[in-house]
Amino acid sequence: MPVTVQILVDADACPVKDEIYKVAWRHEVAVKIVSSSRLRVPDHPLIERVVVSDGFDAADDWIAEAASATSVVITADILLADRALKAGATVLAPTGKPFTAASIGPAIATRAIMADLRAGMGEGLGGPPPFSKADRSQFLQALDTALVRLKRAG
Repeated sequence: MPVTVQILVDADACPVKDEIYKVAWRHEVAVKIVSSSRLRVPDHPLIERVVVSDGFDAADDWIAEAASATSVVITADILLADRALKAGATVLAPTGKPFTAASIGPAIATRAIMADLRAGMGEGLGGPPPFSKADRSQFLQALDTALVRLKRAG
């Protein structure tokens, strides 16, 4: 019996939703778009909109509960990535960068340091670099590779 692979998307600020749909359709994989507000999604049997309450971390909680070894979780949220990894999921940032058991600890530590610096210096530190065409391309390749790997494992 083939494994049922799914993609769980932390969708509120996700810049690669259209790319996710294209790859999912090609692989015939279900996608759950999880957000705290109603987002437009394509009318397609593989795409499901999941609207959670606007409570703090409600989308993260939903995704963490639904994540499993047959899930690919798409998020830029390091703490959600950690929770999804602990559930056995494959986790990708919207740039295509994978979160792994080896990389999540340093990522959490860096996040904490940056939060402390912002608290002490204000918001003048800037944020991540702008999302680029190369990020989009790297994401497409990483998602495709992750789905192929999960489908073969099943």
